[in-house]
Amino acid sequence: MKIFGLPFLLFWLILGQSCAFGGKVNKHKPWIETSYHGVITENMDTVLLDPPLVALDKDAPIPYAGEICAFKIHGQESPFEAVVLNQTSGEGVLRASGPVDCESQKEYTFIIQAYDCGAGPNGADWKKSHKAVVHIQVDDVNEFSPVFREPVYKASVTEGKIYDSILQVEAWDQDCSPQYSQICNYEIVTAGTPFAIDRNGNIRNTERLNYDKQQSYKIMVTAFDCGQKRAKESMAVHIDVKPVCKPGWQGWNKRVDYEPGTGSKQLFPKMHLETCGGPLSGVRATVELQTNHIGKGCDRETYSEKSLQKLCGAASGSTDLLPAPSPSTNWTASLLTDSGRESDLMYRFDGRQAANVPDRVVPQNLTDQFTIATWMKHGPSPGLRAEKETLLCNSDKTEMNRHHYSLYVHNCRLVFLLRRDFTQVDTFRPAEFHWKLEQICDKEWHYYVINVEFPAVTLFVDGVTYEPYLVTDDWPIHPSQIDTQLTVGACWQGGEVATPRFTQYFRGSLSGLTIRPGRIETQKVISCLQACKEGLDINSLESLGKDIKFHFNPAQSVLVVEGEDLDSIHTAMTKVSYINLRQFPTPGLRELHITTTVQCFGEDTCLSVPDIKAVVMVLPPSEPRITITGSNRLVRPAGDVRGPLGVAPFKELRITSTVVKGDGSPFGGSHRPGVMEVMHNLDYCDVLVIGEELNPARESLGIHHNALLGKHLDATNSTSGISIYGVDSMAHYEQALKQVRYRNWRPATLSERRFRLTCSELNGRYTSNEFNLEVSVLHHSAPVEHVNHMAAQPQYLRPVHHPIMIHTLNSHMSGGAPPAATVVIVVCIAALVVIVVIGIYRIHATQQEGSREEEDGVKEAEVDWENSTLTITVNPMENIGGPQTLEKDVQEEEHEEEEEEEEDEQIGGLSSAESDDSEEEEEEEEEEEEREGQEERKHNGKHEWDSSSITY
Repeated sequence: MKIFGLPFLLFWLILGQSCAFGGKVNKHKPWIETSYHGVITENMDTVLLDPPLVALDKDAPIPYAGEICAFKIHGQESPFEAVVLNQTSGEGVLRASGPVDCESQKEYTFIIQAYDCGAGPNGADWKKSHKAVVHIQVDDVNEFSPVFREPVYKASVTEGKIYDSILQVEAWDQDCSPQYSQICNYEIVTAGTPFAIDRNGNIRNTERLNYDKQQSYKIMVTAFDCGQKRAKESMAVHIDVKPVCKPGWQGWNKRVDYEPGTGSKQLFPKMHLETCGGPLSGVRATVELQTNHIGKGCDRETYSEKSLQKLCGAASGSTDLLPAPSPSTNWTASLLTDSGRESDLMYRFDGRQAANVPDRVVPQNLTDQFTIATWMKHGPSPGLRAEKETLLCNSDKTEMNRHHYSLYVHNCRLVFLLRRDFTQVDTFRPAEFHWKLEQICDKEWHYYVINVEFPAVTLFVDGVTYEPYLVTDDWPIHPSQIDTQLTVGACWQGGEVATPRFTQYFRGSLSGLTIRPGRIETQKVISCLQACKEGLDINSLESLGKDIKFHFNPAQSVLVVEGEDLDSIHTAMTKVSYINLRQFPTPGLRELHITTTVQCFGEDTCLSVPDIKAVVMVLPPSEPRITITGSNRLVRPAGDVRGPLGVAPFKELRITSTVVKGDGSPFGGSHRPGVMEVMHNLDYCDVLVIGEELNPARESLGIHHNALLGKHLDATNSTSGISIYGVDSMAHYEQALKQVRYRNWRPATLSERRFRLTCSELNGRYTSNEFNLEVSVLHHSAPVEHVNHMAAQPQYLRPVHHPIMIHTLNSHMSGGAPPAATVVIVVCIAALVVIVVIGIYRIHATQQEGSREEEDGVKEAEVDWENSTLTITVNPMENIGGPQTLEKDVQEEEHEEEEEEEEDEQIGGLSSAESDDSEEEEEEEEEEEEREGQEERKHNGKHEWDSSSITY
């Protein structure tokens, strides 16, 4: 026991220490990078890794535990393996275990781990590292040659043409990388051919081919990839040459005459497209009517701006800032106008003209709602730094230089400035509104309408809505007592300069510049105001093929027709027509331009069709001759002129219009022209006072507003006369003119008034004759003057038979009257006959005036005289003053009846100059006293009238 005790104890001590030391040998796992990126060239086995494959172990330098024994790959079957090059340093290498082909797979991704050698040579207690991701990219090798997709290519061309591309060849490469798989170049191998090929494979001819010289070509083409590897086999291209067929439109006329008033006229009734037999998949034809040189871009109505607005249903109250020059609108007299545009009034501004609008014309009540409208033609401004070009500007007249509102162009941008007063708003609000449009500088006419509903502002250009792309805010303007100046064509700078002057001149053309306060314009009215009256049209839409598609632009100046069937295209093109809705269109040429695109199967365009240029000649319309007829002299008693209604000077007015037309029937080998009456509209009639202007204190010339109801008419009057305007029929104008009334409530010193009437169609393009009318006032006069009046105006007499009581005269003669008494009796009887005839004439004249006023709807009392049997009992010994007294009483009786008729009339007020109410009341009191005196004389029985006899 003692012998074995010590060795046994040493054995167990050594064994325990070994075990304790062995448990601490392999304490750590190997460590590698978290990810690796590698590159391998196809058909090679070495992989270049970044970073290199190295595993580390903190147990080093302990044998086995600090050494790396293996790298293992996990994941899908990958043709790679990892090999340890040095166990102590942990270096390894990644290599392909099998063939790697880029065309099969370009990239690989897998997991790799490192393993140490464990605690001893047997590898027990080994440890493995964390997992690392490995990405391997396979580099391509240019191992394949380009190959053409088609074994052979064929195409045909027409002789005499140069093609941008006859056909396109295409090759491809099986290599996987863009460098070696893309085709970078094509080359024609055949030498001496009139063809060339570009890098995209498009073959074109370098010279015009001739069918007689060579009918076909065979060229060999090869391809190169971007690694400059050439195709193993060249490809053959066969190109056939066809003779010229001259495709294009046939059967059309270069000029088409259009007769005004004939409606829609076909432009190409026999036109067809020659395609030279090629198979087509579609045809697209564009017909363009070019009317930029006509009026404001096309044939529009040339009525005045006010008449057009009335015709289109626009709200009243607009102010025309560019009217035609006249005594009342003289601020446009110095402006330049575009000539040769019929009656379309256009003003041209060259950067040196402007006009100050008078204060009496400027609208003073601009609220949160108003409209500014104008026609404008403008081009790019000269110079690098363009100045502001002002169309309309309202600025301080003196002292300061503040712009209250303005419309200007700057760098092809339209800007509207609106600065509110502090009295209206005292916050930071929108002040400038900007629009950037191509139309502003395209040198064409466009219609601009700015609708202001503050703070929103909307722009319409040719009926299309545009919102501002930029809106800037500003503070309101401080209130002041400074007057403002409204200017057209520039801006007035009245303050902050030594001499007030115009600035920011406009360069372009303007027409129809208006402001309408308190209202904004509707889309319907805007479209009506800028609508073209001429354009393209298609007749008989139901006869078009189902495959035909067509559409117009908004102005109907461009028509596009598309279809797949050639016959349907032919039918559609023969239906294309020109139409002009104006009764008196602007004569002259309108150019037509037709472009055609033909598509073939599998190709964009295969046939080049020449463009067509033709003209539509709008023939001059037969100019109407507007004639105003009627009585040139109107004689009325002073009481009629002084009455509340006054007199109607143009009661017998008639307006007619005639044109001279060819008969069309040959008589004696020639065409005889004929005069034909036509109906058309008028746009204004002016009644001007000849001589001294009207005195508003005692006379007026006007028309009741009820006479204009139901018509597109309006009226304005002044001391110079009255103007009725608006686009309406001649019949409505005639009715309105018959309702014009002249009144003078102090006619004692008036003997006559003269007026001149003229009417117009199309804003003065056609004017009537000058119809002169004289209104004569008939005052109380002596019998001799009446006799002279009768002799001077026999046309007013009517034959009236008056049987005289011959038995009374005979009884006197049979009573043995002396010869002197007989002479006295004869003279008295003759004087009585003359006086009675005058009285009857006056009675009939009064009846005729009453009947004419009944035609106007004026309710008057009727005066009937039964004069079939008029018996006169004569006392030959009566005082010679009897006839004179009789005439005076007859006139007083007529005056009394006229006053009673005027009291029964129920008529509204007239639109005329204001009169003095106190003077009218005094006149009515005087007339009442006169009537009372007449009734008193009648009561006394001085003279008595009976329906059957008059007794002296």
